[in-house]
Amino acid sequence: MYLVCGEALFDFFSENEAQGPASQVNFKAIAGGSPFNVAVGLRRLGVDSALFAGLSTDYLGRRLHKVLLDEGVSDRYLLDFEAPTTLAMVAVGANGSPHYNFRGEGCADRQLSLEHLPILGPEVRGLHFGSFSLVVQPIADTLLALVQRESGRRLISLDPNVRLNPQPDIELWRSRIATLVQYADLIKVSDEDLGLLYPELDPKAVIEGWLEHRCQLVFLTRGGQGATVFSRQHGSWSLAARPVKIADTVGAGDTFQAALITWLTEQGLDSVEGLHTLTREQISAMLDFAMGAAALTCGKTGPDLPYRQQLD
Repeated sequence: MYLVCGEALFDFFSENEAQGPASQVNFKAIAGGSPFNVAVGLRRLGVDSALFAGLSTDYLGRRLHKVLLDEGVSDRYLLDFEAPTTLAMVAVGANGSPHYNFRGEGCADRQLSLEHLPILGPEVRGLHFGSFSLVVQPIADTLLALVQRESGRRLISLDPNVRLNPQPDIELWRSRIATLVQYADLIKVSDEDLGLLYPELDPKAVIEGWLEHRCQLVFLTRGGQGATVFSRQHGSWSLAARPVKIADTVGAGDTFQAALITWLTEQGLDSVEGLHTLTREQISAMLDFAMGAAALTCGKTGPDLPYRQQLD
């Protein structure tokens, strides 16, 4: 089982803005949040998963819980809070990239504190962390404590997934990411994230610095330009993006992340030790698998992550 840690929320997409009176805005609400998507994505790809998150007792929180159960995600590590569900208002750009505006202050997904840290059994093979839960309190310090406790004992994956709307302090992001990368075994990061975190630095130099810690692999996604993998043992190389008619890119990064973990799990390499044994050819196969999965998501509207049979 893989334990994904962080927020769960509803994305609100505006519909038919060019039609109807200006006083009326129609929205389509879709369950999401990067960690939520990764947990669902893992299950759809055939990997047992659970979500460590705070859910609201309100109507939307109950819907989130139902979605997780319907998808087969374990609710063992979910906690209920009498606080609202975070809402993300999403506008999609001309190239399909999403722009977010969050309503999340004081919401349920942020309420996890140190007293809520779970006891993990041997069935939990690895943990994934990412997105704004890394930098909003009290959940940020809770997740940091969990990373520090489990690093070296289980596979740790990290996706910064920088979102400045819920936490605009970029220095706080830089400080927390700089701490977290010291404990991660596998990191996935987008070129957009690196541009926000370190606009004046060469991405390669940043990633090579991360590889000086315990991290073995860093995957840099570059949208339509493909993706590059940096391996401590085998150097770096790139693969071109899959041709796809893009509906939007919402959830593509989460799909990529879930697919990386899935590939490792299917090969029996989802462990700290397993990551150290990967050959260059295996890493290329892993990257290709993740890019194929992400391309399927880009062809759909919203975070509609693929199922395993669609990748065969």
